Amino acid sequence: MLVANWMSSRLISILPDDSLPQANKVMRQNSIRRLPVIDKKGRLVGIVSDRDLKRAWASDATTLEVHELAYLLGKVKVKEIMTKAPAIIGPDDTIEEAAQIMLEKNISGLPVVNREGAVVAMLTQSDIFRALVLLTGVTSGGVQFAFNLPDEAGSIKRVADVIRRYGGRMVSILSSSDRTAPSRRQVFIRMKNVDRSKLEQIRDELTPSGELVYILDGSGPSKRLLFTEAPGRPAAPAGAAASR
Repeated sequence: MLVANWMSSRLISILPDDSLPQANKVMRQNSIRRLPVIDKKGRLVGIVSDRDLKRAWASDATTLEVHELAYLLGKVKVKEIMTKAPAIIGPDDTIEEAAQIMLEKNISGLPVVNREGAVVAMLTQSDIFRALVLLTGVTSGGVQFAFNLPDEAGSIKRVADVIRRYGGRMVSILSSSDRTAPSRRQVFIRMKNVDRSKLEQIRDELTPSGELVYILDGSGPSKRLLFTEAPGRPAAPAGAAASR
């Protein structure tokens, strides 16, 4: 998934010689937490965040009277508190790469810079969350099946074919080799149109392979969570109705 397809379409920025109150006003008016700082030639020179503004407000200057503080902060330029050479991402990079950078650097947004060096947008945590929600297909409802499968050709098709026999239509498949034994994968399959009256029957048909972890039906007022009898299975989350 390319950043270009998920980044915010409207670029909101500020100039390095603008004041702190101006930056604060722009953030509040647009309900954002980070502003790319762009010079008059359109080049990215830094980024200023709400945390930068809060640090400036919490300086020794806060011992002054209100009118004195307002006057002093009005003289402080964005370029004096901004982060120079911030992390960036390109429109042809992927959402996954952007999420990794945000996680590693503990930041909530990235300026999107094209090949010509121009800032074209900001990619935020909200954009990442939106992509994740749509990728998982959770808004389509359905039933989620969690598996621990061999990392080999055909393993996903084998279990998906079982669910399809009960009317299941594929919504999404997520897979990871993290926190699994060597040559195994965690696989999460979301299916819609599954005959919910036969979830226990599906569970019983999938269980003999020892690869099913749980079935989660999120429809209705409360979740229905069916576990296998496999040793070391996780406990049912609070509020979920576990069935065996």
